[in-house]
Amino acid sequence: MKTLEQTLGTTSPRLNPPARPWTGAVIWMSAVALFIALFAQGFVRMGVAAWAVGLVYILYDTALLIFVARRTYRLVGKPAAVSARPPLASLAVVVAAYNEAPVLQVTIEALLAQASPPELIVIADDGSDDDSATVLARIYGLRPPLLGTLGEAGTVAPTLRWLRLPRSGKARALNMAIPLIDADIVLTVDADTLLEPGALVAMRRAFDAEPKLVAATGVLRPICGDSNSGRIFQWFQTYEYVRNFMSRYAWMGSNSLLLISGAFAGFRREALVAVGGFDPECLVEDYEVMHRLHRYSIDNDFGWTVRVLGDAQASTDSPGTLMPFLRQRRRWFAGFLQTQLWNRDMIGNRRYGALGTAMMPVKSLDTVQPLYGLAAFALLITFIVTGNLKVALPVIIAMVAKVVIDLCYLLWSLKLYRHWTGQRLSPWGALASAVVEPLTFQLLRHAGAAWGWYVFLTKKQVWGTTARGEYCRGSMPRTIVLWMPDRLPD
Repeated sequence: MKTLEQTLGTTSPRLNPPARPWTGAVIWMSAVALFIALFAQGFVRMGVAAWAVGLVYILYDTALLIFVARRTYRLVGKPAAVSARPPLASLAVVVAAYNEAPVLQVTIEALLAQASPPELIVIADDGSDDDSATVLARIYGLRPPLLGTLGEAGTVAPTLRWLRLPRSGKARALNMAIPLIDADIVLTVDADTLLEPGALVAMRRAFDAEPKLVAATGVLRPICGDSNSGRIFQWFQTYEYVRNFMSRYAWMGSNSLLLISGAFAGFRREALVAVGGFDPECLVEDYEVMHRLHRYSIDNDFGWTVRVLGDAQASTDSPGTLMPFLRQRRRWFAGFLQTQLWNRDMIGNRRYGALGTAMMPVKSLDTVQPLYGLAAFALLITFIVTGNLKVALPVIIAMVAKVVIDLCYLLWSLKLYRHWTGQRLSPWGALASAVVEPLTFQLLRHAGAAWGWYVFLTKKQVWGTTARGEYCRGSMPRTIVLWMPDRLPD
């Protein structure tokens, strides 16, 4: 039997590059050439045409909003009926943890308290040198196993097991755990992610109902701590997450969903093994593996599907200060660029259906979108500083119009999001976010992405560490209320 590493060698486009058609290169190079041409207009044109790069940026973003709005309107209908039959699929959870002592007990207790607890919880201890071993031994009575082996069950929580590993990174820790698991579904949960009580029931039901379902993600809420900075970052990221998960729902409709949050994701084990598990060389292993799952399904005509589940919910610790936020977005974007490069044969490729002809071209354009945004802002500031009001005033009017469009979309999304997930968010917070975000949070996201470009080009691909929020020490933070459950989980 092949190991995951051997299988990865045959399924990974990084290790086994396929033929590269010209379509992907043409799409990406056209986007770059257009950027250069549009940016140059700021130095040779008068009037609003000087801000052509900003206008194209606005039009592109608006087109994506229209696409998502068209694909998500069906959420207005009645909620789908939930089967009363107990879920049959067996489920194991893997928590890859490196120096997560402050959060470990909270995460484990949330898993044990599930309405449908997992048959197995594996703590893949990735060479921790903090108090993680003390937590597992003192609270749960687990004895330290030999390196690379799965420890015996304890008496406190019989389903909890300790997999002790040398430090090698999250992807390798997950890959070490997968062969040791005998379950239909493997759920990856970050050690700073807190599952709602009905989350695993929703996961089991989804996999039970759809035999071809190979990957599913739950809906996450960001928690950023109780400081003033944390409150601000949580406010922005809460509405960002709403838009992102609505977008995932939209792409799910054409079976083109690529973004699965590894912080809370379920995989059919046999499919995950078939593609070789997670790639340790990628900075976003959860995103990269989805490309291989789609590729493997299409190449073998399996008809596999991917879902985002509105009734599978969790809270996750998110950056609440500037530098951790920028480092997170740096890693995310650099990993995104890695994956886009390795899978460039799929861009514009009809063989891969909507994934190849729609999603992958959009992702190609997304690689340069932050550059468009930053260039548009830089030109606007230049026009204002130099007193060029003939350009600045029309640009400001265009930006105000875009804010109105974004606000209308966000308010509509909140209605759909509430129906889909049961979460109610403040429309006043949405109003403030739509007004303030374009010149604050959005620029920070673009700055993190630009840093990701630097990391990608220089190959300085390093993982950073993130300070934990208040909830990780055992209680949820006393922060502004941006959501409230409209219905209890099943």
